[in-house]
Amino acid sequence: MNHSLNSKVIVIVGGTTGLGLSAARALVAEGARVVVVGRNTASAELAQADLGRTAIAMTGDAVDSDTAPAAIARAIEAFGGFHGLYHVAGGSGRSYGDGPIHELTDEGIQRTLDLNLASLIKSNRAAARAFMQRGTPGAVLNMGSVLGMFPAPRFFATHVYAAAKSAITGLTRSCAAYYAPFGIRFNVVEPALVETPMSRRASEDDAIMQYVAARQPLDGGRPGAACNVNGAAVFLLSDAACSITGQVLAVDGGWSVCDGGPASGESA
Repeated sequence: MNHSLNSKVIVIVGGTTGLGLSAARALVAEGARVVVVGRNTASAELAQADLGRTAIAMTGDAVDSDTAPAAIARAIEAFGGFHGLYHVAGGSGRSYGDGPIHELTDEGIQRTLDLNLASLIKSNRAAARAFMQRGTPGAVLNMGSVLGMFPAPRFFATHVYAAAKSAITGLTRSCAAYYAPFGIRFNVVEPALVETPMSRRASEDDAIMQYVAARQPLDGGRPGAACNVNGAAVFLLSDAACSITGQVLAVDGGWSVCDGGPASGESA
């Protein structure tokens, strides 16, 4: 059995930069047609040029309730089907006031939950509605984070972000159970620190990089490459994963099984 995605049409919310764009390239290479959507018009234009004729890049905010339905409708109109959703959109709420719980601001709570959880719920809702209305099976893949289950209190103490990423697992597993009789699969992929614009703060901090070197040994002592997550995404969105639902796959360079050790700068 191969992982071919020939004839599959996949929508990627948060697909015009970073992990989402990298996944779009991999999906196109496997024969899929994709619709990617992101907030920045310039990024969408660059993504369109990058991905070519088997892709459509759109502009839209994942938090907007109309964004995912519009992307799915465009996929059906342009490519004649809709087979999978990959929700990648999310990000740090640190600049809005996320952090340790005793320091949280109201804006930090709301913005972080909107960006990382509400947006995902809305895109998953749109996908489930589309599959049910069309009477077709499908796949939903959600982007989580190892910080939802494996904290790093000294360097990554953003507690609302961690709460949102943990909630993604609960939502995904609940949906997986409910929609399995309809042939609709829901899974989560959980990366650790990956080289994206969101990780720039960490990449420029020597103490954090020392910690990451011990926590992600499979990534060669650096944050992982975005392309490292692509294999899991291609597999879980393909028919090769037709019997897999409600699962969480960590693609984390070892983070979830390596404690970082004393060299990390945290207490032994």
